[in-house]
Amino acid sequence: MGGNRLLLLIAIAGVAGLAACSTKSTTPAEPPSIASEPFGQADGTPVTRYTLANGHRMRVRILTYGGIIQTVEVPDRTGRVGNVVLGFPTLDGYLNNTGPAKTYFGAIIGRYGNRIAKGAFSLNGNEYHVPINNNGNSLHGGSAGFDTKVWHASPQSASDSVSLKLQYVSPAGEMGYPGTLTTIVTYTLNQKNELRINYHATTDAPTVINLTNHSYFNLAGEDTLDIYGHRVTIHADNYTPTDSTQIPTGQIARVQGTPFDFTSATAVGAHIAANDPQLLLAHGYDHNWVINRGNNTGLVEAARAEDPQTGRTLTVSTTEPGVQFYTSNFIDGAFTGTSGRIYRQGAGFTMETQHYPDSPNHANFPTTTLNPGQTFDSTTVFAFGTE
Repeated sequence: MGGNRLLLLIAIAGVAGLAACSTKSTTPAEPPSIASEPFGQADGTPVTRYTLANGHRMRVRILTYGGIIQTVEVPDRTGRVGNVVLGFPTLDGYLNNTGPAKTYFGAIIGRYGNRIAKGAFSLNGNEYHVPINNNGNSLHGGSAGFDTKVWHASPQSASDSVSLKLQYVSPAGEMGYPGTLTTIVTYTLNQKNELRINYHATTDAPTVINLTNHSYFNLAGEDTLDIYGHRVTIHADNYTPTDSTQIPTGQIARVQGTPFDFTSATAVGAHIAANDPQLLLAHGYDHNWVINRGNNTGLVEAARAEDPQTGRTLTVSTTEPGVQFYTSNFIDGAFTGTSGRIYRQGAGFTMETQHYPDSPNHANFPTTTLNPGQTFDSTTVFAFGTE
């Protein structure tokens, strides 16, 4: 009888424990919030920093200068919260980040993300020239792209998310691009630890457009050495090889049997030092992968990264046809980050969802032309979790 009583007490205690766990897990999370504070001036224009927070310990800081994602704080498998993107602690860091070593940390990239060969393209029989600022080519919209503009901000709140709507009107001829382009980029943080980026643009004359975000991720924490131990999956059977100036050759090449095969989870550093001509040209990975979309024109999972050390994961979904995986090959140790750490080669990786580089000069690539009456709409979701 004593033994049965003991078993009964144990059973009751177990049920009570489960009830306690259940009560704890169903405790309502804190509602999302958004706050703002001054963050200096850019050429006399005030810059504001917005902080988006949800009820699951994720917090994102965004600047109106360049629409820059300055920090993204998320918990690891033990619950420890850390910043997982590279950035500068002050506005001066971004203002002084110029020239060939420019990093574009966290910024909105436009009008044309990635490269345009020799800064030239034709549209409807007209030849256009945009600034050359990278190895004989135009990169990320030219010498004063969208990353250098102060965007007009409108904070928004919903029951399960908060958003920051940013708008910039680029006048016709800015950086050599035709048409007045009105662009709206909306960052939304929800209770699922997802950061959604919606891009929307219209034009009053035919133009080309390729918008993306240039955040560098390090899931082990912004203050750690490198990302070579991260395991990355890219859902792409093909990529676009480049010439010696990192302009696509026009070929759509298979990744199978090459160091560019990330169709299953592979450590970033596993093949980055391979004797491969493409890796040697870019000093690592800095290429466009052709996402396996099939006939799906909506959101698809493009890539996933995981850090074995902290258990943090990042899943990237997008409506775009390509993603530029870049392993910060040209960071030279001259930059001090938000934690005070000096960034060096391999400090972070990007997943720049995009149309292909130099698309205006390749008829076989998905078009980047935007005409009056059309709307450019694109969505990318960065979803954070743990394993």
